[in-house]
Amino acid sequence: MRNKPLADRIRPTELKDIVGQKHLLTPGKALYNMIENEDIPNLIFYGPSGVGKTTVASIIANKTKRSLRKLNGTSASTQDIKNIVAEIDTFTAPNGILLYLDEIQYFNKRQQQSLLEYIENGKITLIASTTENPYFYVYSAILSRSTVFEFKSLEAEEIIPAVKRGFDFLSEENKIEIEYSEEVARKIAYGCGGDVRKALNSVENCYFATTAKDGKKVITLETAEELAQKSSMKYDRDGDEHYDIVSAYQKSMRGSDPDAALHYLARLLEAGDLPSACRRLMVCACEDVGLAYPQIIPIVKAAVDAALMVGLPEARIPLADAVILVATSPKSNSGANAIDMALSDIKKGKIGPIPRQLQNKHFDGEDAEVKGQHYIYPHPYPNHWVEQQYLPDAIKNVRYYEYGDNKNEQAFKAYWDKIKGKN
Repeated sequence: MRNKPLADRIRPTELKDIVGQKHLLTPGKALYNMIENEDIPNLIFYGPSGVGKTTVASIIANKTKRSLRKLNGTSASTQDIKNIVAEIDTFTAPNGILLYLDEIQYFNKRQQQSLLEYIENGKITLIASTTENPYFYVYSAILSRSTVFEFKSLEAEEIIPAVKRGFDFLSEENKIEIEYSEEVARKIAYGCGGDVRKALNSVENCYFATTAKDGKKVITLETAEELAQKSSMKYDRDGDEHYDIVSAYQKSMRGSDPDAALHYLARLLEAGDLPSACRRLMVCACEDVGLAYPQIIPIVKAAVDAALMVGLPEARIPLADAVILVATSPKSNSGANAIDMALSDIKKGKIGPIPRQLQNKHFDGEDAEVKGQHYIYPHPYPNHWVEQQYLPDAIKNVRYYEYGDNKNEQAFKAYWDKIKGKN
């Protein structure tokens, strides 16, 4: 049917024709063996769009001769599930039903629970797919009765054969010669962000956008560049892809790798996610550089302000400067560790009354055993310091802050050790 997308018209019917997913679909791998042995448990396929989850489910249904029913979690209702259940043990589903539930994360707990009875007794074999981490979004009872397999985003080189197969299919389907260069195939493959469906959509768009001449269509590189979908289009600010990129972005700065940090900054900016790029950069300056180079905080703040003021694409310049600075600066998380330990004590109830000399009152009640506040003002003393207790009695000897081993904090340590008579 030509009204169906190209990706559906040339969907593989055998495992050997699926591009990528070698960690799952090569002989000897668990999923491959399950399919070949036609012994299919309830499955959850986890991974980005356009990487073969629906195709594998279709192959499983054909191989096991089960009736395939498809639902999408974004639009299906409990009644849809009941309608499928009603087919069990009828002539329409003599060998049982394989239910492919796409985007299961959009099913609420009650909807997911309605499946339990039928997947437990084997009347329905469930293959659920999700682009989100199933351990966060799928009801635990479903998870415990299913085997989870992760499908990975495809490399561009793995998608090139699918692009070529798409052009060959269109040529045969329309009885017309299609000419294209290797560069055209690579441009489409590299522009789809690891999503085969998007690549095949671009193939079809290139075909329709090219006028036949002398019984032949010549797909130019210019047409491919114009129509190939950007890899950033798969970026979802509410999904795992978003959190993976911002996590890699901050960890690369923390790990002092400016090239990796710039790569992930570029992915955020290409997706138009300026707020995440600025927020994580600011956090990293404070958390990971911190007291090793405290002047970096106002510097990065100025770069972030400039980026937000000018917007994209110019924002890339101050942000790149700041990212490189953070990545190549000395590191210390002593401040972050100190406040985390202090917060931990507060949550545990380690508080105690504030010492009298620090309280904001200058008189005592009749019941006070010791009259007077007795606060010692430090500035009249040498080096503006005098010993007195600041922490509550219950934790008066606790230590949260430990000087980092960087030059800056060690200089402060040497100064205060001398002032406080510790050396």
